Amino acid sequence: MRLGEVNLHVIRDGGFRLDGGAMFGVVPKVLWETRARADDRNRIRMSTNCLLVETSDGLVLIDSGLGDKNDEKFRDIFGMKDDDSRLPEAISGKGFSLEEVRHVLSTHLHFDHCGWNTRYDGEKIVPTFPNATYWLERSEVAHARNPTQRDRASYDARNWEPLFEAGVAREFDDAAEPVPGVRAVKARGHNADMCVVTIESGGENAVFWADLVPTIHHVPYPWIMGYDLYPLETLANKQEWLPRAHAGEWTCFFEHDPEVACGKLVESARGKLTVEPIAI
Repeated sequence: MRLGEVNLHVIRDGGFRLDGGAMFGVVPKVLWETRARADDRNRIRMSTNCLLVETSDGLVLIDSGLGDKNDEKFRDIFGMKDDDSRLPEAISGKGFSLEEVRHVLSTHLHFDHCGWNTRYDGEKIVPTFPNATYWLERSEVAHARNPTQRDRASYDARNWEPLFEAGVAREFDDAAEPVPGVRAVKARGHNADMCVVTIESGGENAVFWADLVPTIHHVPYPWIMGYDLYPLETLANKQEWLPRAHAGEWTCFFEHDPEVACGKLVESARGKLTVEPIAI
């Protein structure tokens, strides 16, 4: 997909499943199950739609999926399939090598967003992208190293500590711009230090929502994940960001939607924001 002077490539790291009740919080199952069908373990399908931005200043990878360091118990809990295409192969399928990625920007450090930051090389864990600088929000790193009991299971130090050991991690405060036009901005709610990422080029704009709006079903303001630590801040940020994206006709990327990775926000006949999918 072309956006101004840059190319945008959705890079998937396979699928997984999460509890539907947790994904939709206070929204009753009788409502959310009409949009996302649950399996016999009450799990709904999720995707890992990462974004590769092809710029004149190099390739920028936004988030890196689940990775390959997970054991069989983990894979069973989260419904991962062995035959799913994974992120390195997806990047190769777009005609790029892992060595060509110059920047990896993690919106936050939950396991489903930064898994391919690192990989095993024999018994050692190394950066997956050997020529990349990895951009990590400073306060998020601090929290990931000392999480609460509520969110401890969301973090896996193998996804970021080897980056510091290799000297390729770059911490930032609140906002960062790895290359001109690609900017991470803190948007509290899901946790304290998650970022959304905006892309601007040639007068056109896009936004990678991360877990602020993980699927198209989370566009309605009250549809907020039970996983969110600060749901009222999620609500406030959605009320700020979604109208901006609609008014500016931004291209929107939904990281966890298994059907619609990309679309534009439109207003329904009832005055509600909804998503018009874009084929990619």
